[in-house]
Amino acid sequence: MNTDQSTKKPAQNTLVPIIIIAGLFFIFGFVTWINGALIPFMKTINELTDAQSYLVASASYISFVVMALPSSYIINKIGYKKGMSLGLIIMALGALIFIPAAEARTYWMFLLAIFIQGAGMTLLQTASNPYITILGPIESAAKRIAIMGIANKVAGALGSVIFGAILLAGIDEIKAKLSLVDDSEKASLLNTMADSVVTPYIAMAVVLVLLGLLIRKAPLPHVEAKPIEETVSGEKTKSSIFQFPHLWLGVLALFVYVGVEVVAGDTIIAYGISLDIPASEAKFFTLFTLMAMVATYALGVFLIPKYISQSFALKCSAILGIFFSFCIVFTSGFTSVLFVASLGIANALVWPAIWPLALNGLGQFTKTASALLIMAISGGAIIPPLYGALVDSKKTQLMVTGLEEVTATSQAASFGYWILLPCYIIILYYAFYGHKVGLKQK
Repeated sequence: MNTDQSTKKPAQNTLVPIIIIAGLFFIFGFVTWINGALIPFMKTINELTDAQSYLVASASYISFVVMALPSSYIINKIGYKKGMSLGLIIMALGALIFIPAAEARTYWMFLLAIFIQGAGMTLLQTASNPYITILGPIESAAKRIAIMGIANKVAGALGSVIFGAILLAGIDEIKAKLSLVDDSEKASLLNTMADSVVTPYIAMAVVLVLLGLLIRKAPLPHVEAKPIEETVSGEKTKSSIFQFPHLWLGVLALFVYVGVEVVAGDTIIAYGISLDIPASEAKFFTLFTLMAMVATYALGVFLIPKYISQSFALKCSAILGIFFSFCIVFTSGFTSVLFVASLGIANALVWPAIWPLALNGLGQFTKTASALLIMAISGGAIIPPLYGALVDSKKTQLMVTGLEEVTATSQAASFGYWILLPCYIIILYYAFYGHKVGLKQK
């Protein structure tokens, strides 16, 4: 079976479009990975429980469910390039809503702002992921997506450090003061802390608008996936997206993958703080996870497809994820934090591998299939709050036994990582068998 889905054209240089799309991955990497700093920040200024604080991740990722199919419709109407431009403008609107949210210190307004930014990212991702996948041969798609991952995670590292420094500056001292002051002084402290988001989000909005305008002029070639009739010889033409079980299993695998990636990146700062590590040190922990991902992405660019296949990379990733999950739960202290960061190694090549495996042979259904895969990003909305709920439940159980709060908090935070295990088992199944279900073999 011929699996090359890119449109046959005269030889064209793909370097410039790859650089431009990498720039877009940089942008939504920056915006996505500041959630690691936003979660403890929101928890403090709005006085939230662990489960409530992880709604920051939910608000961002649930937008991928709501907006993925509309995004696919929009892209079918206006094309990839205009879709990317519109996505950036919508993200800028979300950034501006942070300003009234900070003034009112109202949690639902913050969540609305994050949701709107997520809607813009949905449109951006629904356009850019399939674009980079079909820009060249499908066999090397994981290599191109790994390059995108490097841009995404380097931006995430910068975002987590910059916003960690801005939002978490002095948070330990403020939390210590909150229990000692009266209600009016408490409100004043929290209002001052909330206002720290205003300037960075204004700057973000300005940059996003400018980039949204510039992308309209960018030299991006028009690409389309081949119709199925041309790519699947001797096989009856498919008439429905429901005739591709390997795609739907890919959606499930991507759903749990995004959940574990968000848990690895967005909980690590709060986890470090629960272990009594100062916030001034813990704010760098998301950087550890992201740098582990960047290093593994670089390895993937070198190895795929010359030395290893996309499916083999996925198998290794799933096995490492299972191993590191056990290590987190059965170690303690800073060692345990390092194993959470090591999940970056296990996670890095999962996204680049699943996309081409799931889109293999989809032909004219590629845009709809891409929207379904983007909807799977909602795993980041579901699994982190489940982690938070596990932590809250375990903490309550431990404190009933008479354990002091500090110890109960750290043990409960570690226990919550059990949620990773079934997720990596699902990814392992897809790596070995799921990506082949329903596909005619050579």
